Amino acid sequence: MSLAMRVTPYPITAYGLACGLGRDTAAVLERLRAGERGLSPVPLDVPFATVTGTLPGELPELDSRIAQHDSRLARITQLGFASIADEVARAVSQWGPARVACVLGTSTGGIWATEVAHAAHHREGTLPKTFDYAAQHPFHITTDICQKLGGFEGPRYIVSTACSSSGKVFASARRLLDAGLADAVLVGGADALCHTTVRGFFSLGVMAEGPCMPFSADRPGMNIGEGAAFALVERSGVPRATLLGVGESSDAYHPSSPHPEGRGALAAMQDALAQGGVAASEVDYVNAHGTGTKHNDSAESCAVEALLGREVPVVSTKGYTGHTLGACGAVEAIFGIVAIEEGFLPASVGSTPRDPEIPIRVLAERLDMTPRYVLSNSFAFGGNNCSVLLGRPE
Repeated sequence: MSLAMRVTPYPITAYGLACGLGRDTAAVLERLRAGERGLSPVPLDVPFATVTGTLPGELPELDSRIAQHDSRLARITQLGFASIADEVARAVSQWGPARVACVLGTSTGGIWATEVAHAAHHREGTLPKTFDYAAQHPFHITTDICQKLGGFEGPRYIVSTACSSSGKVFASARRLLDAGLADAVLVGGADALCHTTVRGFFSLGVMAEGPCMPFSADRPGMNIGEGAAFALVERSGVPRATLLGVGESSDAYHPSSPHPEGRGALAAMQDALAQGGVAASEVDYVNAHGTGTKHNDSAESCAVEALLGREVPVVSTKGYTGHTLGACGAVEAIFGIVAIEEGFLPASVGSTPRDPEIPIRVLAERLDMTPRYVLSNSFAFGGNNCSVLLGRPE
């Protein structure tokens, strides 16, 4: 039984992102509309074959204000923030610097810089003089970077719950607004490719050599991606979409596998709907977590069927971006907002032939429709689950 109560809806007034599909929001959405994958050969030196959702092109040098944080994560964060910088500046001007907060998700922080430094130490016996652990490695460098670039002074902190991190930040934003601690909250997440995740997921036996195929009978596993995605949740304003609810649960079934019946996923979706006062029959679209692994896709489909039945359109957009880990909740919530704004649901690329044991409606082709209510799911290690309910503005 859900114990969630109705919550105050808040407008999401802006968004911006960079990921394997492109270096800015316009480029990402152009390729999403076209149904193009953003996957390419892994750029790391690893002893196995795989593809990754790697940011295209060379990553730019850092702004001098954030140069001390230099890492792959910092450069990707800067790229993603650029697409929302003007709206953040407007919010700071409108509400005042102290009334703009920031809550971001990540799963690895700046560990890439530490990996490079560790490799240098192994070769040469000393750490590089350019390596600054306190400025380059910690999770909070993403909030520091956004604060320095955006000029806000409100509360800022990190949520790190693996792959649900940047879905859960939407709930954090709502709580800050409810408590009167802020009038605008920059939310989102960022993660960068690194050996720890690419090799780590390979060691679990869940990595695909080629592009992932969520919900397909032939699905070989997942692809790792990277990206930075941001949204602005405000007390009032012109909405791109409305944040209606954020369901959170933890089934703690297994360190890395979901409950086979998707009990935690089901509870998160139920709570999101209860918070928004939305009936299951009113949901028009589910952006699934949809990693492309056998157990995760099966468990999520069980939960979706139990709550929503078999006819609601379901899409995994990880076939476009790879699994961006701590950034995926925000990346995919933005894709949900785009569906509301532009009136289309992207194809779930790679989903055919569909697994006959997957009992839900997975879209193999783009569908032109304007959803009123969207659920965006993010499920993580340890059974940490999150479902974000988005609504079409009235």
